[in-house]
Amino acid sequence: MLTIKQITENTDAVIRGLEKKHFKNAKETIDQVIAFNDKRRSTQSILDNNLSEVNSISKSIGQLMKEGKKEEAETAKSRVAELKEVNKTLQTEMDQAAEDMQNLLYTIPNVPYNEVPEGVGAEDNVVEKMGGMETELPKDALPHWELTKKYDLIDFDLGVKITGAGFPVYKGKGAQLQRALINFFLDEARKAGYLEIMPPTVVNAASGYGTGQLPDKEGQMYHCEVDDLYLIPTAEVPVTNIYRDVILEEKQLPIKNCAYTQCFRREAGSYGKDVRGLNRLHEFSKVELVRIDKPEHSRQSHKEMLDHVEGLLQKLELPYRILRLCGGDMSFTAALCFDFEVYSEAQKRWLEVSSVSNFDTYQANRLKCRYRSGEKKTELCHTLNGSALALPRIVAALLENNQTPEGIRIPKALVPYTGFEMID
Repeated sequence: MLTIKQITENTDAVIRGLEKKHFKNAKETIDQVIAFNDKRRSTQSILDNNLSEVNSISKSIGQLMKEGKKEEAETAKSRVAELKEVNKTLQTEMDQAAEDMQNLLYTIPNVPYNEVPEGVGAEDNVVEKMGGMETELPKDALPHWELTKKYDLIDFDLGVKITGAGFPVYKGKGAQLQRALINFFLDEARKAGYLEIMPPTVVNAASGYGTGQLPDKEGQMYHCEVDDLYLIPTAEVPVTNIYRDVILEEKQLPIKNCAYTQCFRREAGSYGKDVRGLNRLHEFSKVELVRIDKPEHSRQSHKEMLDHVEGLLQKLELPYRILRLCGGDMSFTAALCFDFEVYSEAQKRWLEVSSVSNFDTYQANRLKCRYRSGEKKTELCHTLNGSALALPRIVAALLENNQTPEGIRIPKALVPYTGFEMID
C-alpha cells in the first residue's frame, strides 16, 4: 500500500507511475485519497482543539463552584456537554474519512521503479539475458502430456475423477521426480543462507491484505467461506506475514526465508491449448524465497535472488531467458519484477517458471513491518520474493527437453535426489 507521505510529497510522480501500470483514473483516484486525508486531518485538528477546550473548561468548573459562581459553572457544564456531542460527530466523520481513505488505498497498485519499461502486455517485456543448453530432440518428440502417459508418470484423468481439471495425480517416477525437485530446491536455498519455513497453506483475511492478495479483484483465490480462510496462491503470503506488526532490529536484516508449499489458484478464465497438461494448474508445488531488507540494500538482495534462480536453471541444464517486465505486465504489488522462462522444445514455446520481485515498502506498509535503525527511530522495511522454483512447468520442460529414444534423461544435479538417471 502506498504511504500518504509518498502520495502527498510526490503526487505527480505517483500518478505517472500508476499510469505506467495502466491503472485507470490514476489522477482522480489519487486526488480522492488526498481529499480523504485532508478531511481526516482537518477534522482531527478541530477535534483536538475541542478536546483541549473541554479539558480546560472541566478544570475550571470546580474552581467556579468553590468561588460560589454556580451560574457560571452551570454554563461551563453546558458548554462541555455541547462540545462532547460535537466531538462525537467529529470522531465519526474522522473515522469514516480514515476508513474511506484506507479502502481506496487498498485498490491502488504499487508504483513501478523508473527502470521498468513502458508497455501494455507480455509482448512489451524486455529480454535481459538468454542462457542454458541448446536442445536437440528426436523427430517424433512428444509434448509432456503425452510423455507422462507413455511412462505412467502423471494421471490427469484420475485427477479429474478425484477433484476436477487442474489437479493432477503424480505416480511412480513422476512423484519421485517431483519430490526430488522439491528437495533439490530447498537444499540449494539452505546453502544460500535461507532459513526453511513450513507454514500453513490456509491464511486469514488479514494475511491476504498484508501481502496484497486481498481485495481479490480477479477472483483467483479459493475462499473457505464458513471459516473466512483462504487457500494460499503462494508461500509468499504466510511467510511474509510472519513479520506483520513486527519491529525488527537493523542487525537482523536482511532476513532470508524459504518455504515449500502446495499452491492453489482458481485460474479463472484460463482455457485453450496453452493450458494443457502441466502448463496451468489449480494446485501445484513451489519453493518460494522471501526476503525482508533495509531500503538501501534491497536492490542488492534482488540481484542475489536473480542470480540464485538463474543458478538453479543452469544446474537443471535448461534453456532459459530472463525478462524485465513492463509496467502493464507487472503484478499489482511489485515495483520491479523479472520473469524467468524455460524453453519447451516439444511445444516450441517459452514457459514462465519464476517471478522475482521487489515490492519496495508497499507490502511492508500494509503489514506494518518495520525495523529500528541506529537512531532508534523505526522505518518501513522492503520486502522481496521469488519462485525458486515453481514445479509444474519445470517438470514439463525437463520431460520434453530430455527425451531420447531410450527414455527421459535426468540432469546430473538431480540424480542424487531421484536415485535414477533415466525414466524408461
